[in-house]
Amino acid sequence: MNKNIVIIADDYDRVDGRNAYKSAIKRLTIGAPTLSKNKSMQVALQLWEESSGGELSVSTELPIHQVMDLMILLSRTMLYFREAYRLPLLYNPENPVVERLGVQGGVLPVTVCTDNPNINNDIQTISQAMSDLGELTGERLRVLSRIFEDLECY
Repeated sequence: MNKNIVIIADDYDRVDGRNAYKSAIKRLTIGAPTLSKNKSMQVALQLWEESSGGELSVSTELPIHQVMDLMILLSRTMLYFREAYRLPLLYNPENPVVERLGVQGGVLPVTVCTDNPNINNDIQTISQAMSDLGELTGERLRVLSRIFEDLECY
């Protein structure tokens, strides 16, 4: 079960946001990929769930760069919503671009999804949800900030 696993964060179910103490995700790990679709990657992050029989198995696995890309997208989205209240619809329909981020020699365009027929309602809902999650994200952002500061010195 722990073959090629290098770093383990057990008891994740105790700190899994609003699912704390009732989460199916019991462990986070970093190690060699276990899923065939990720075999070309050198390292991956895995989320482990407990089965009804009490055994742990990988439920989700992402290459490290995709985890970081999701963090970039989330962080940029959080910054966007901090200022979006200034726009009547929380976005500009004429220019839905949030930011074009330079990554890996290319561009990762972050935009409001104007193809969504319910965007005006959905963006309000997501904005409120992001605000409501402040208690959970604030502490995690402080931890990430401290770690990123330490990485700068590396």
